[in-house]
Amino acid sequence: MSTPVTGTLNGRDDEARAEQVYQLVLEGIVAGDYAQGERLRERALSEIYNVSRIPVREAIQRLEQDGFVETFPRRGAVVRRLTLSDVNDFFDMRLCLETFAARLAAVQVGQGASGETLRQLLEDGRTAIDEGRGDDVVRLSAAFHAEIVRLSGNRLLIDSVKPLFGRMRWIFGLAHNRSNELQRDEHVELCKAILGGHAELAYSLAYSHIELGRVPVLAGLAGKLEP
Repeated sequence: MSTPVTGTLNGRDDEARAEQVYQLVLEGIVAGDYAQGERLRERALSEIYNVSRIPVREAIQRLEQDGFVETFPRRGAVVRRLTLSDVNDFFDMRLCLETFAARLAAVQVGQGASGETLRQLLEDGRTAIDEGRGDDVVRLSAAFHAEIVRLSGNRLLIDSVKPLFGRMRWIFGLAHNRSNELQRDEHVELCKAILGGHAELAYSLAYSHIELGRVPVLAGLAGKLEP
């Protein structure tokens, strides 16, 4: 097992500890500390994070539900091996859910919701690009898209989309072949549409932004992932 992301678990019960283990293992998967196909042993994880095996087991079950882990008889839990089909499905889901969220976000802002967090994430992303902080660029891009979903105000949509942003960071960390400056410019236009309350324009810009990212990402992963 590779050196994992670690942290101090201060939760007072197994549910809180399971959430913390989930976040730490997820970060390890996204960062590549836990490689695709690598076995996740409950005993080892419980020792790494200094918790019992109960919250570790619960965290692994949730990671499986969210598509980051698979379990096999006699082998246990392993980090899922992504395929090109998985990546294509990921973009399809983004087109369905994030475009709808962008439209709703623009409506909400038009009715008085604050878009200041979205604006700040846009500025933080610009700074990360200017300073060449690649990991932060990916993280802030995912946070920008997550904030659009949060701005939609639709709780079911927000809960449904949460796992996608961990997947986004995972996939874009493996292959991200579009110009950061180009994506920044697209984020700027999308942000303007949302903050201006232009619902249909926000929908269209979100759609084109997501779709334009599909081909270069698939091309960048073609030699790394199975079909």
